[in-house]
Parts: sequence; C-alpha cells; structure tokens
Amino acid sequence: MLNQKYKHKFDLEERTAVFSTKIFDFCRTITVDYLTENQIRQLIKSATSIGANYMEANGSVSKRDFKSKISICKKEAKETTYWLRILINLFPNKKDELKILWSEAQELLLIFSAIIKNS
Repeated sequence: MLNQKYKHKFDLEERTAVFSTKIFDFCRTITVDYLTENQIRQLIKSATSIGANYMEANGSVSKRDFKSKISICKKEAKETTYWLRILINLFPNKKDELKILWSEAQELLLIFSAIIKNS
C-alpha cells in the first residue's frame, strides 16, 4: 500500500491545492510594497489558476474541452515560474524558498506538457 505522501504526489488535484497553499503561505511572509504588489498579485493569480483549471479539466465534457483546460494549466504553470523567477531577484533573502516553489511549478509544467502530448 502506498503511503499518503507518495499518493499525493500523483494526485494532481491535491498537489495543485497544496501548491496554492504554499504560495499563499510564502506571500504572507514578505513585505508587499509599491514595487512588489503587482508581482505578488500576479503570482497568486497564476499559481491558484493551475489547480482551478485542473479541476475544470476533470469535469470536462469532451476530450477537446479537457485538452483546452490542461493547456491553460500548462500556461499558468509557465507564468508562475516567471513570477517566481522575478521574485527571486526582488527578495534575494527568500531565494531558497522561492527556488523550491519554482521547482514545483516547473514539475507541474512538465506534467501538464506530458498530459497534453499523450492526450
């Protein structure tokens, strides 16, 4: 029997929800000012959109609709990696945390790319 942590790695609904929560948790730890406000807002929008669109994909009514929603997941994951990269430059003291989040966003991007390729 698989342990819970291993199962969650392959449960994309859970994995994307956990990722969103980690993004929220990170954003609560930084000081938002005029320079960073838009970047933080964009990060939150793109990161949470990954899971929301994946949920929609799972409820899709056709293969075409499914592929369309998964394509949005891929695009949002790619955008998320961009915003995380920008934030690494704005918050060098948070570089390690941001690299972990970037790595997860990159893994999600690769997963959604594979789903598109195989569907």
